[in-house]
Amino acid sequence: MDYTKIIIRPVITEKANLSKEYLNQVSFIVANSANKIEVKRAVEAAFNVKVEAVNILRKRPCRRVRHGRTIGKVAGFKKAFVTLAKGDKIEFFEGV
Repeated sequence: MDYTKIIIRPVITEKANLSKEYLNQVSFIVANSANKIEVKRAVEAAFNVKVEAVNILRKRPCRRVRHGRTIGKVAGFKKAFVTLAKGDKIEFFEGV
C-alpha cells in the first residue's frame, strides 16, 4: 500500500504537541486497515526518519444521544502514536 493511503493526517492538539516535545512521539490518523508495520514503513518513507515504536489506538463509532433519542453517529477512526529515534524530528507546523 502506498504511504499516502495509509497516513491520513497528523493530529495537532496540545497533548500531541507535548508528547512531540518531551517523548519525541508524533500522532497520526491512519487508515482503518493499516497495521503497525505498514504505519512504520509509511512514516519512514514519507518523512525520512527512523521509527522506534508504533502504538495504535482504535476509536469505535458511537451513537450521539440527546434527551434519550439517537440523533446521529460519530465516526470511528484509528490513531497511531509513532515514537521516533533519538535525534530525528518531524516538523509540521513549527511556529504556528
